[in-house]
Amino acid sequence: MLGGDFVYLQPNTLNIMDLDWNKIFIGDFDFSFAVEIVIRTLIMFSMVLLILRLSGKKGVRQLSLFEVAIIIALGSAAGDPMFDKNTAIIPSVIVFVSIIALYRTITYFAMKSEKFEDFIEGEPLYVIEDGKFVLGVKKDHTFAKDEFFSEMRQESIEHLGQVRTAILETTGNISFYYYQDNDVGYGLPVLPKLYEKKQSSITTDGMYACTYCGHSEELDRGKHCCSRCDHSEWVPAIKTLRLT
Repeated sequence: MLGGDFVYLQPNTLNIMDLDWNKIFIGDFDFSFAVEIVIRTLIMFSMVLLILRLSGKKGVRQLSLFEVAIIIALGSAAGDPMFDKNTAIIPSVIVFVSIIALYRTITYFAMKSEKFEDFIEGEPLYVIEDGKFVLGVKKDHTFAKDEFFSEMRQESIEHLGQVRTAILETTGNISFYYYQDNDVGYGLPVLPKLYEKKQSSITTDGMYACTYCGHSEELDRGKHCCSRCDHSEWVPAIKTLRLT
C-alpha cells in the first residue's frame, strides 16, 4: 500500500499460444540424422534382445532382482547411441560384452555356492502356512497385502482357509499349495466386498478372521484381541471350497 492506496500486482499468466512449439518438439534437430537414428535404434534394440536371449530367460516374471539390474544396465548402455550422434556404437558394444561377462561369472559362482546364490538372488519367502499369514513377514520384507490378495484371486482363491502353503519365489511368482476339500477350514476372505467388512467390535456371534494374520476363531459379541498376533480387527470368516 503506497500513500493510502492499494497497489494490485497482476499475476503472470501463461498463455499456451505463446509457447515456442517449434523449440519444444524440434529445436535444433537435424532431420538428416533421422535415418541414422532408425539404424542405430534397430542395431541397439537387436543387441538388447540378443543379450536377453543369451540369458536363457523366457519372460519378465522369470527375472530375479539381479537380472532386472542387468536389464537396466543394458538399457542405459543402449539408450544414448540410439539418438546421440556424438556417441558411437562400439563403446556400447564393449559395455554389453562386459555386462554379459559379469552375468556369466556371477551365475557360475552362484551354481557353485548356495550361499552366494542366496545373496545374489534372494531366498523364497513363506507367506502363508496352514491357512494363516506367517508372522514377522512384514518386519523383514516389503509385503503388499493388496497385491498378494490380487494374486490369490487370479488363482480362484476366495479365502486363506483354502491355502495350505504359499511361497513368494525370488522371481516374484507365487507358488500355492492347497488343502483337499475335506481339510478346508475357515479363513480370511480375499474378495474385496467381504474383506471390507472389517470391525473392531463384534456385533454378531460367529466365526471371524483376524485381518492381520488370518487366524480364525469363534467370537461372541464385544471386543477381542487375536490370540495369535494380538491385533483387534476382524472380518467374518468363510469356509467355501475352491472351484477350479
